[in-house]
Amino acid sequence: MLDKNTNFAPVRLKSLSILLFVLSLLFVTDAIGQVRQRQPTRSGSRPGQQRPQNNNTQQQQQGQQPNNATLQDSVKLGRPGAILDDTTRNLYGPKTTLQLYENDVLEGRYREQRIDTTLQNMHNQRYWLQDTTFYQQLGNVGTASKPILYQLPTRIGVRFGKNAFDRYAYDPATINYFDTRSPYSHLYYVQGARGETVFEGIYARNITKQMNFGVAYRIISANKQIGSTSLLGDGLIDNQAVKVFTHFQSKNQKYALFANYTHLNHEQIESGGINPTENFGQDSLFLYENAVVYLTQASTQEMRHNYHLLHMFKVVGDNLKAYHRMDWRSQNTNYQDNAIPFNKNNELVFYPRTIYSNRFTDDETQYREFENEFGLTGRSSISYFKAYAKLRNSKVNYSAVEPLNPDTTAIRGLVTGVEAENQVLLGGEFQLHYQDKYLLYGEGEYQLADNYRLYASARLKGLEFSQARVRQSPTLMQQRIISNHFNWNTDLDATITDRSQASLRHQFGNRLHLRLMGAYTHISRYVTYGFDAEPTQFSGNQQLLEAELAHHLRFGSFHFENFVHYTNTDEAPAIRIPEWLVNSKLYYQGFLFKKALFTQVGVEMTMPSAYKPDAYMPVTQQFYLQNDLTTIDYPVFDVFINADIKTLNVFLKVAHVNFNIWEPGYFETPGYPGLRRSFTFGLKWMFFD
Repeated sequence: MLDKNTNFAPVRLKSLSILLFVLSLLFVTDAIGQVRQRQPTRSGSRPGQQRPQNNNTQQQQQGQQPNNATLQDSVKLGRPGAILDDTTRNLYGPKTTLQLYENDVLEGRYREQRIDTTLQNMHNQRYWLQDTTFYQQLGNVGTASKPILYQLPTRIGVRFGKNAFDRYAYDPATINYFDTRSPYSHLYYVQGARGETVFEGIYARNITKQMNFGVAYRIISANKQIGSTSLLGDGLIDNQAVKVFTHFQSKNQKYALFANYTHLNHEQIESGGINPTENFGQDSLFLYENAVVYLTQASTQEMRHNYHLLHMFKVVGDNLKAYHRMDWRSQNTNYQDNAIPFNKNNELVFYPRTIYSNRFTDDETQYREFENEFGLTGRSSISYFKAYAKLRNSKVNYSAVEPLNPDTTAIRGLVTGVEAENQVLLGGEFQLHYQDKYLLYGEGEYQLADNYRLYASARLKGLEFSQARVRQSPTLMQQRIISNHFNWNTDLDATITDRSQASLRHQFGNRLHLRLMGAYTHISRYVTYGFDAEPTQFSGNQQLLEAELAHHLRFGSFHFENFVHYTNTDEAPAIRIPEWLVNSKLYYQGFLFKKALFTQVGVEMTMPSAYKPDAYMPVTQQFYLQNDLTTIDYPVFDVFINADIKTLNVFLKVAHVNFNIWEPGYFETPGYPGLRRSFTFGLKWMFFD
């Protein structure tokens, strides 16, 4: 368990030393400087499927070649491993360092993309972790979080149900693999005045023409914003994530393999939020370091390991492939509190009850999952199909430490429980497409005798319609838990979700890009965590009506971007979403100092309308319903400068520049105020040799 006065600086220094040592070992190896032959991009893509894209407008202003340019278009290759040709021009750079995704290769699209070297959204915290979703969190980077807007469930069958730290873990299924002509590495670093820190180092290289290998290491840390006991700030978050990945393709291009290992070690000091009974008055809720919090010696630790493999063999070229995908994952979580809080009248506060001990809590869950998927895929010039079968085996162990009696620390033993599931799922996909303009798509998955998922869509140029239905069982966490503070064994029914959606995308010349979306969602037997922080199922139907507008308007070097999302929850009392969520950005983009520096200078505003956000229970790592706090309509303004200096991208930002001007602060989650004004800088430095 982490002590409340834990200092994370030694951990970060040690981790950085390990990273530098690993990179040094890799750098001393001989560069091969070769890649396999490029294959042409095939048309047709899944509706709604997104991949990182370069900003072509910025590339053109910087004089870069389009994405389909190759090294041979501009220079003549020298000896393998050479960085310069006879005219001292750089041979290697963003155009020779490509990335690809395993599903693109599986589906026969072979879309190798250039790495992202643009400045777009570099300053925005939502993009620091390769994620663009709007999140509710606990006041600083790295804390437990959940999406603000509604998201259609995509996974059926058994699920663990602890997802508060998913955002900070590498996703094995969406890792980008590299294809490099020279060793590629990048260093990414963000530092804020409130202790928010993000560091990532990546190294990738082609070992042979057919094989690439890479490793990445990331650190996230943050300091306490409330209830701190140190003038220098107490540690709140210590997150370390690792990914090791490799890609291989045979010389005859009939066999391909993608494999990766990902690891997460996340530690969060738990405060329980500000205690309003000890902080009287509205202004006293914004005392930050001086605020009195519920918990003083509580922490959460989560450890994840995931081994992922996808390999495929061309039976009849791209017309028929056989493949196998394997995932083995573990997720261990531990919650400890060595000072369970009681008030002056010896009444328990914050926790609903104590079951085993009044002195301390030591709860643990261990989840294991092993999944194998076997299937066939095929692609022609106008169609694509996939059919598969999955075998999923899962097991979760619950345990809570029990003392000899509730008021002693002498341990008697463990209270334990086990749940195991063995499931078979069958599924498939099918699409008809023509020139990336017209597309009919359908997919379905059925977990034998229970869950299912159906999705269909049609796209006509920029207009797209989709319909989905998902029958999903409750998570393992919603079905059972053993803890010092909670003990439930529920009998909840499956939830059925229907969603209809229409969207329109259109480009008006070079000045305006417009996207519109409307959706209706109907949920039967909705399951969530109720006002007592325990699972509850609503017998009535939850109905959401959504509309969304996003546009990018350009006048010369000035850009104006807006994102507006409207959600009507009048018929969905169990789903807490702000009625309006607005994000606006106005900036200048262009060259300065005689084209020596490419920059973006601007201001960004984010504002959710007033609503009742879910509260957070650290024991279960779940957000739950509450009616005690209604947030205010409060905009957060950021002023930023992004700059591109050859292979170095940097940004400077004053976050929440309007702090304490007309309000003393705002709450993201009940008990957790949002981050105050913070000067933040960051850089991404890329190396191509």
